[in-house]
Amino acid sequence: MVRLLQIEFIKLWNNRASKVLIISYFVLLTSIALIAAIKFDIGPVQFHLADQGIFNFPYIWHFNTFVTAIFKLFLAIVIVSMMANEYSNKTIKQNLIDGLSKKEFLLSKVLTVVSFALISTVFVFAVSLILGLIYSDYNELSIIFSDLEFLLAFFVKLVGFFSFCLFLGILVKRSAFALGFLILWTILEQVIFGLLGWKVMSWPAAKKVKDFFPLESMMNLIKEPGTRLSAVQNIGDQIGENLRFDYHTYWYEFLIVLFWTAVFIYLSYLLLKKRDL
Repeated sequence: MVRLLQIEFIKLWNNRASKVLIISYFVLLTSIALIAAIKFDIGPVQFHLADQGIFNFPYIWHFNTFVTAIFKLFLAIVIVSMMANEYSNKTIKQNLIDGLSKKEFLLSKVLTVVSFALISTVFVFAVSLILGLIYSDYNELSIIFSDLEFLLAFFVKLVGFFSFCLFLGILVKRSAFALGFLILWTILEQVIFGLLGWKVMSWPAAKKVKDFFPLESMMNLIKEPGTRLSAVQNIGDQIGENLRFDYHTYWYEFLIVLFWTAVFIYLSYLLLKKRDL
């Protein structure tokens, strides 16, 4: 397994575009620290974003995993390009000639996907811990290490999303078309949800069905953190709006994403197995 992973990282690091995207991705993950520097004056009022509690423990785990998950598109490009390069450069055929089985070839890609997700999770944990220790009003160990399920949700979300990108890369063979298909699938989920709610069932029932869609289920793992801020909730109370929602992730939401992850990996294997490469 280590050998397979080593082969993949050598391929990626020797590709200039992939190298730039990977470095840019981790620079962007680190740049979340720049939010702490945002300050501006509104008349006599001085506004410092870090003072609004976004870096307080345990809220920081929720906020940072939600925000940094947006940058996963950088690695999505790397993953679909990784597969496109295998076809265009004929390296997939050469790997098979050199004795690598199709199962081992796919395993090397899956290991790369999991490695990206794991390294990203550890990176976000480290950055969040440092920011929290600097800016958080709460530094008790029991508070610092509560709500860490958001990091697990972040990891599972990335593995699921990258597995989907891997499947698209194998299915379409061209990175631009694969990314286009990803956008099309995102729109398709919303269209199906609209048709279900409009023509087939009630909107609440359609929303429950929508939660089982691949990309929607991944989004549900980390719910938006904005309304969780006490300042936002206080404003809601003043205008008569209840902005206190359930932000936790439940076991069945993990299972849905893990199910789709297994489906995408299995379909990827079927495609490789049946194709004449």
